[in-house]
Amino acid sequence: PLWERDLSARSRHRARGGGSRTQRRGGRGHRTPTAIAPFIQEDPLSPPLFSLLKPGIPDVKQYKDMVDFGKWPLFTLLSPQEVSSIRQACVFGTCANEVIYTTDNEQVFAFGQNCSNCLGTGDNQSTMVPRRLDVICGKKITGISYGSGPHVLVCTEDGELYAWGHNGYNQLGNGNTVQGTVPVHIGTELIPKKVVQVACGSHHSLVLSLDGEVYAWGYNNCGQIGTGTTTNQQIPRKVSAQLQSKAVVAVAAGPTCSMAITDNGQVYGWGYNGTGQLGLGSTGNQLIPCRVVFVQQVCVVQIVCGYSHTMGLTDQGYLYSWGANMNGQLGIGNKSNQLSPVKVETNERSIVEIAACHSSHTSAAKSQSGQVYMWGPCRGQIILSPLLTNFTCTDDVFACFSNPPVMWRMLSIEPEDYLTVAESLRREFNSEETSDLKFRVDGKDINVHRAVLKIRCEHFRTMFQSHWSESSMEVIEIDQFSYPVYYAFLQYLYTDAVDLLPEDAIGLLDLATSYCENRLKKLCQHIIKRGITVENAFLLLSAAVRYEAQDLEDFCFKFCVSHLTGVTQTTAFWQMDGTLLKDFVIKAGKSGGFKN
Repeated sequence: PLWERDLSARSRHRARGGGSRTQRRGGRGHRTPTAIAPFIQEDPLSPPLFSLLKPGIPDVKQYKDMVDFGKWPLFTLLSPQEVSSIRQACVFGTCANEVIYTTDNEQVFAFGQNCSNCLGTGDNQSTMVPRRLDVICGKKITGISYGSGPHVLVCTEDGELYAWGHNGYNQLGNGNTVQGTVPVHIGTELIPKKVVQVACGSHHSLVLSLDGEVYAWGYNNCGQIGTGTTTNQQIPRKVSAQLQSKAVVAVAAGPTCSMAITDNGQVYGWGYNGTGQLGLGSTGNQLIPCRVVFVQQVCVVQIVCGYSHTMGLTDQGYLYSWGANMNGQLGIGNKSNQLSPVKVETNERSIVEIAACHSSHTSAAKSQSGQVYMWGPCRGQIILSPLLTNFTCTDDVFACFSNPPVMWRMLSIEPEDYLTVAESLRREFNSEETSDLKFRVDGKDINVHRAVLKIRCEHFRTMFQSHWSESSMEVIEIDQFSYPVYYAFLQYLYTDAVDLLPEDAIGLLDLATSYCENRLKKLCQHIIKRGITVENAFLLLSAAVRYEAQDLEDFCFKFCVSHLTGVTQTTAFWQMDGTLLKDFVIKAGKSGGFKN
């Protein structure tokens, strides 16, 4: 990670009454974070390569992952409230270090590195705190695309077009080459036109109007603007030639080429063609649109461009690819470039979606049965033919395997009017209305459900199925643990998540040890490791020793030795049990802690 967590800031926030992350979850507003957390992989089976294992029966978690923004590390910098409010998002940039997203109340935010002012925040400063783009808030964004500069194009529900970012080649279409620091409405010839789709090449731009016309502008070194010349285009200009009397229904852009589909399913391409990405049977650049000829008559309904290849999907569910193939991105079983469309064979009856991005060589497709395939470069290897993954959407392929891990399209999440089993369970925790049991800790009640506890915890299963006196109680008093600790434990049984300060996690570690909850024990150790400081290091070390958490003990010991001067000046160090203190001094001496 590029940014480190400021745990002391988080601790101060909690101390002032900020509450736990879970306690704050109900809010929808944005906050200025007091801490920036690095990407942490909680699930031992979640690393991307496991997604290539043979899929089993889809479960609730798998479908939940369809809207899991956490697959893109940048989103872990946001709070749960912020992530839950996202309705559209786009991760882009040469290193996937920029993000633009909209919320459920039509606000637009951006954060990240801000190369060439591509965040549109009004300055060239990077930011890890989301900043609102006031100009386009409330505009109801329907499309977004980005270039390599990068520059950004956005179209709205009202058909308006906005642009900002890199402008060295007139790719913003505003008549100059000054970088755009904020979203600017692009008019000129487009004023009477309603824009319905945007597409960015490396340094050129395409838009499609509601009436089926294509406009292009920007860098034109290979004829990608389609004007018949190689002169850069400062403002939007209609692409004519063979498209003059045709209605275009979709456009796509490679780094220096452009593609379009007409309403009768024909495909046209123009611009750079050095590896055959135009699909014309040759490698010569084209300054005006030329029709792509397929071996069989087909009706193409979707077109996507990779870095140097192109893919098309027909109305019959057949997938075709052409262009560069040294990375296996065509999915045809070899590495030979193809100058004309070649059918890609899969085991599926019908493909319903294809995916590629001009920033990478990765390719993906989704079948009618919901299976997701990928091919091309994959973590140092090359996949030559479509490989079945464990993903449920093509977006996940790019999050986990694209280099850089950008989004191939604007990812949209529609609010659902139903809850999954896991979400319903989480919602009912501490619900007085549906609970049938209370735990009273420090005079405070926690409402739970016997059935859930029996299913989730062996300790409670034994308690409620035996002759324990608690099995018939409506209120169970707990005096061995504090309220925050027991609340966190019961909440864990409903959510599989723990959110406590390291000092409180010590008590939860004690509980997990007593109740033989090994996974919870590991989570507590993880929290403690993340939250260790000079002030609490020796306290955490003593807890690790007391609860026989060897891995945590070794971690805390190494931290104490590495920060020996500071640790030995803390109150916790001198108030510690004499035996533990003696053992620490002996062990630290043997490890060379006192050499300096």
